[in-house]
Amino acid sequence: MRVISGCMRGKKLHALKGLETRPTIDRVKEALFNVIQFDVEEKNVLDLFAGNGSLGIEALSRGAKKAVFCDNSNDAIKVINRNLDETGFHNKAQVIKSDYLLALKKLNKDKFDLIFLDPPYESNYIVKAINEIMHLKILSDNGIIIIETNRKEVIDDIREIKAIELYDERKYGNIMLIFVRKDGE
Repeated sequence: MRVISGCMRGKKLHALKGLETRPTIDRVKEALFNVIQFDVEEKNVLDLFAGNGSLGIEALSRGAKKAVFCDNSNDAIKVINRNLDETGFHNKAQVIKSDYLLALKKLNKDKFDLIFLDPPYESNYIVKAINEIMHLKILSDNGIIIIETNRKEVIDDIREIKAIELYDERKYGNIMLIFVRKDGE
């Protein structure tokens, strides 16, 4: 796993050991950033369920202003901090060790232009996270939420959420990327 583009292009990132997390594979990460390539520079990013932090670090490498990384695992936090140290991005990063709902509540005064949601696949966290993001109003007016999942039924669940619109979806093998924004954008 590596940084795909930007000032840290080619930099290898450390991953968590074991099967508890599943980092976004380079092919999917590259496709994701091709979709949002003009929406990254000087933006505030939230990497929720951050794992090893590869999505937020990719955004920083491509010119994001700031990235907040959140994960509930002590091991994940250690790996995120190690990757931030080795890329030199600690000055543009905040790392929060917390449950995702508690982390969102802590961030309720912030606004994010990009929010990455890559929760455990067999969870129901996506709809809960989006509802909390919209309730707390932490998505900027032109902000984008990018979801990575392997569950097709998530699309129907997302379409039921008021105040957002699903504007793009991509499939890469069994992985789906879903792009949503505030309704009416």
